[in-house]
Amino acid sequence: MYGYYWRFDPTYLLIIIGMLLSLAASAKLKNTFAVYRGRRSASGLTGAEAARRILNAAGITDVQIVPVSGSLTDHYDPRSKTVRLSEDIYGKTSLAAVGVAAHECGHAIQHHINYAPLSIRSALVPVANFGSTLSWPLFFAGLIFSIQPLLTLGIVLFSFAVIFQLVTLPVEFNASSRALHMLESTGILSRDENSGARKVLRAAALTYVAALASSILQLLRLIILAGGRRSDD
Repeated sequence: MYGYYWRFDPTYLLIIIGMLLSLAASAKLKNTFAVYRGRRSASGLTGAEAARRILNAAGITDVQIVPVSGSLTDHYDPRSKTVRLSEDIYGKTSLAAVGVAAHECGHAIQHHINYAPLSIRSALVPVANFGSTLSWPLFFAGLIFSIQPLLTLGIVLFSFAVIFQLVTLPVEFNASSRALHMLESTGILSRDENSGARKVLRAAALTYVAALASSILQLLRLIILAGGRRSDD
């Protein structure tokens, strides 16, 4: 039985596949962002200015727009009602900048209208964080000491993280759809320019798809390992 831990574990292939998917999606996003970061929008609006125009058009006046350090660290904080835009987005006039800024405004609009998937995702955050933190220690404690309840608990807790990733997809896709509509309807981008913003947002969406796939593969690995432990017993 102890030799199991010293020979190659074929379930590591699932982890490797997940890592490769995530790396490929990240590379796609960086390459696409680099292309459209160099293309200035005809309107000349910065990411921050585009965000304010979109929010005003949506009737939202209580959301702040502030800069945040880092690259691709843009996000909407529903607790403080703040759109935080990174250095590459806040003061830049590129298609990538206004596209990403519009996407974050898409989340602000979701929050404003009480978009159900966003509310569900927000409710899942503490559960998903708790599950992803404790699932692995509990699972491997159960694996090492042959305690089946710990194996099961580890799998259940990690499942919450997978569910969170699953719920994230419609939230992100919907935010991008709203962003592209607002960019064109408010005159920030022309139809041709909007296609560039769409490519950036699609590349960003792929990172969430890859994250979900990676999480599912990790969950599958836990299930396989737990099944192997029951067979040994």
